[in-house]
Amino acid sequence: MGALGPLPPPLLLLLLGVQGSAREVLVPEGPLYRVAGTAISISCNVSGYEGPSQQDFEWFLYRPEAPEAALGIVSTRDTHFSYAVFGPRVAAGEVQVQRLQGDAVLLKIARLQAQDAGIYECYTPSTDARYLGSYSGKVELRVLPDALQVSAASPPGPRGRQAPASPPRLTVHEGQELALGCLARTSTQQHTHLAVSFGRAVPEAPVGRATLQEVVGLRPDLAVEAGAPYAERLAAGELRLAKEGAERYRMVVGGAQAEDAGTYHCTAAEWIQDPDGSWAQIAEKRAVLAHVDVQTLSSQLAVAVGPGERRIGPGEPLELLCNVSGALPPAGRHAAYSVGWEMAPAGAPGPGRLVAQLDTEGVGSLGPGYEGRHIAMEKVASRTYRLRLEAARPGDAGTYRCLAKAYVRGSGARLREAASARSRPLPVHVREEGVVLEAVAWLAGGTVYRGETASLLCNISVRGGPPGLRLAASWWVERPGDGELSPGPAQLVGGVAQDGVAELGVRPGGGPVSVELVGPRSHRLRLHGLGPEDGGVYHCAPSAWVQHADRSWYQAGSARSGPVTVYPYTHALDTLFVPLLVGAGVALVTGATVLGTITCCFMKRLRKR
Repeated sequence: MGALGPLPPPLLLLLLGVQGSAREVLVPEGPLYRVAGTAISISCNVSGYEGPSQQDFEWFLYRPEAPEAALGIVSTRDTHFSYAVFGPRVAAGEVQVQRLQGDAVLLKIARLQAQDAGIYECYTPSTDARYLGSYSGKVELRVLPDALQVSAASPPGPRGRQAPASPPRLTVHEGQELALGCLARTSTQQHTHLAVSFGRAVPEAPVGRATLQEVVGLRPDLAVEAGAPYAERLAAGELRLAKEGAERYRMVVGGAQAEDAGTYHCTAAEWIQDPDGSWAQIAEKRAVLAHVDVQTLSSQLAVAVGPGERRIGPGEPLELLCNVSGALPPAGRHAAYSVGWEMAPAGAPGPGRLVAQLDTEGVGSLGPGYEGRHIAMEKVASRTYRLRLEAARPGDAGTYRCLAKAYVRGSGARLREAASARSRPLPVHVREEGVVLEAVAWLAGGTVYRGETASLLCNISVRGGPPGLRLAASWWVERPGDGELSPGPAQLVGGVAQDGVAELGVRPGGGPVSVELVGPRSHRLRLHGLGPEDGGVYHCAPSAWVQHADRSWYQAGSARSGPVTVYPYTHALDTLFVPLLVGAGVALVTGATVLGTITCCFMKRLRKR
C-alpha cells in the first residue's frame, strides 16, 4: 500500500466502516477436554451481521477418522437437519441447541460418548447484503475416558458413583467427634485438579443435589470452605478437613450435635482449566460413607436417688445418694458433668434451693444459707454421688431432688450445657425438738428518773427440748421518729448469746449499757445515766439453742416478751432552776406547771400507743 501512496480520507473511512461491520462467529478456544458420560455446553455467538436480530445457527461435527466429512448435528431453523448418527439423540433431547438470545446459542450434549470427539463447527447462514467476514467458528473437543474414583476410606467401598447399598451405621454421643474418611483419585493424563467435599442428607432422604447439604469441601484452588450452616463451626475450629497423603481426605466434626445425624457422602469433582483460563468440571462421583446416629445426652441422662423416704431426729447425720445413669460418654475431653442437691420445704412448689453441688471440675460448694455447716458433697463411685449433713436440723425437713447437668466441650474447651435431669422427690422428715419458750420482762422499780440507771429484767421459762439446751436473750427498743406517734423499727440494744458472750448494740441515748445473766434463766439490761433519748418501748427476745456433735449450733425455739415502757422522768427540784428574775414564787408555780404538762403529755402518748 506504500507504493500507492496515502489513501484519501474518505476512502480510508469507507474501508474502516466495511471492516468494522464484517460478520464474526465466536466459539470457545480449544481444545476442550471433557470426560465420557458427562455433559458439555459449547457457546456460539455472531456479531457484525446485517439483517434481523434473530440469527440462525447450524452445528456440524468433523470426526478425526473423517476430517473432511461434515456431520449435521442440530439446527435452529430445520428440525430435520440432524444426520442419522445424531437423530435419535436429538429427538430424545440428549443433544439440543439452546438459544440464549437472538445472536447467541449453546450446543448441549447431556452424555458425551467417545465418538463425540472431533472438530465442532458453528455455522451462521448469511443475512448480509454482501458476503463479508466469517460465517462459522470451529473448536476441537477431546473426550477422555472416565478415570475418577471415589470410595469410603475405611472400610474401602466399591468404585463408582454410588457406594455400597448397605453402608455402615455409626453411633456417636453428643459432644464427641465424628470422623469420616474418603478416598479420591484420578488417572487422567491431562493436568486436572480434584475438589472433594463431604455432605449430609437427612436420614432416609433420597440422595441428590437438592437433598445433599454440604458440610465442608476442598475447592480446586485448595481453599477449604464450609456449607452455610457449618461456617461458624469451621471458623471456631470445631470442623476440620485435611488431606492425608495423595488420595485420602478426612473430615472431623467436633462436638457432634443432634442435627448432625444423617447419611454422609463424599463427592469428588475433577476440574480442568480451559485455554481461555476458566475452570470447568469434567467429572463428578459420589460415595456413601455412613449412616450416622447422634445419641443426644438429653435422651440418655437419668437420675435416681436413695435410699428412700427418711425419718431422723435432730442432730443425727443425713445421707442421701444420687446415681447418674444412661449411655453417656465419660467425663473428659468431650463431656463434663455437674451434680447438685436441691431442697424445698414440705408443700412448697418448685425444686427448691441449692444445698450443695460438685461442678464440672469436681469442686464442691454450698448453697445460700448453708455456709458454716458441716455438709459434704462427694463422688463415691463412677456415677454415684453422696450428700451428707453431719447434724440434721428441723429446718432441713423437706423434699430433696438430685439435679445432674451434662455439658459438651466446644472450641477452646468452651462448655455448652446439653442436657439436665432431676430425680424424683425424696421426702426427708426431721423430728421437732418441741421447745416452748415464754418470757416476762419488766422495769425494776417501775419508775426511773433522768440521770439514774434503768434496770430491765427478763425471766424465761422453758418446756421440752433435749438435754444441754442453751438459752440466749437479746434486748430491743422501738422509738418513734420525729413528729411520729407510732414506733419505728426495733433496734438491738444488747444481749447474751448461748455461749455466754455479750453482744452490745446501739443505745438510743448513746450512754453505757451492761447486759448480764443474773440467774439460770434470768437476764438483766441496765442503762446507766438515763437520758430523754433513751425513752421508748423495750422487749426481751429469748432463744433456745442446741449444739450438735459437729459443734454447730442451731436455733430450736424463740419467744418475745411483752412491751416494757421506759420514760425518763424529770425530778421536781430540777424545775425550780428557773431564772430568779421572775421571783421564787413564780418559779415554783412555773416548775410545777412544767412537770405536770410533761407528765400529762407522756400519759397521752401511752394511751395512743
